[in-house]
Amino acid sequence: MPRTDWPSIGERSRPLVEALVADAAALGVAVERAPSRAVLVDAGISAPGGLEAGRRIAEICMGGLGRVTLAGGGGGFAHWPTLVSVSATHPVLACLGSQYAGWGLSGGEGSKFHALASGPGRALARREELFKELDYADKASDACFVLEVGSLPPPLVLDKMAEACDIAHDRLTVICTPTQSLAGTVQIVARVLEVALHKAHALGFDLEDVADGVGSAPLPPPSPSFRTAMGRTNDAILYGGRVHLFVRGEEEKAAELARRLPSSASRDYGRPFREVFDAYDGDFYKIDSLLFSPAEVTVTALGTGRSFSAGRLDEAMLDRSFGHERV
Repeated sequence: MPRTDWPSIGERSRPLVEALVADAAALGVAVERAPSRAVLVDAGISAPGGLEAGRRIAEICMGGLGRVTLAGGGGGFAHWPTLVSVSATHPVLACLGSQYAGWGLSGGEGSKFHALASGPGRALARREELFKELDYADKASDACFVLEVGSLPPPLVLDKMAEACDIAHDRLTVICTPTQSLAGTVQIVARVLEVALHKAHALGFDLEDVADGVGSAPLPPPSPSFRTAMGRTNDAILYGGRVHLFVRGEEEKAAELARRLPSSASRDYGRPFREVFDAYDGDFYKIDSLLFSPAEVTVTALGTGRSFSAGRLDEAMLDRSFGHERV
């Protein structure tokens, strides 16, 4: 589809943002205006948040083009009965153009505030090289970002966001979901499809050939420890995530993508993510980037109707990571 025909993710997500704010009390989130008049949504810092808040935030994060559900049945996992399932219209735009946490922000010299911004506002700011590849720029009149942080953003960060998007502060909404929170857990695990598309891009697969996709991963329990919580949300995808991609083009390329896409293709596969993270002294950039992908994938070549699968689920690793104990 020509880029001029791609929808505005800012406009599509606006009703979802407005509904989240309107339902704040019922969802356990807190909404306030910063001194600059930007809207700040606390979904787990001081406010309790919850699973439904996280589900809604995940759909906002996908620019109003994704559907996120929480369903029982477990997908074959004996101890983890709830699956976070994701589908998307325009999956490349929804996942890479909106949901991907690609814009690094900091509070300035001396500040401890650092965050990677995701959400539809990224396509207004366009501070990443990725948008040159996607050849997409949103023209919405307001912007929403989602941050995985444990504190609300300082004024300097809000200034950077508003300036990059060329909007007044009162048109800016920032949703904060700590990794340790229930809402944060859901919206991070809901990235299972995005992670697959990001790795497909890293492998050189032509994004124009991605027609559609769905994904799911088990919902892990949160943890008060940031590193443990981060490890569990990653492991949910690395060892329990399933993705089905539907692609155009040559069948051989579909088969090759299936072979290379699972997390088990990485040299760092085989340990809980927290152990990998600790082994590299907490430096994400030392971890093999090809680790970040679903456990099991199926790729269907639409031209021939044949499908190719690779990877494997590892429930024992999930039990180890998630802290399961039979009593």
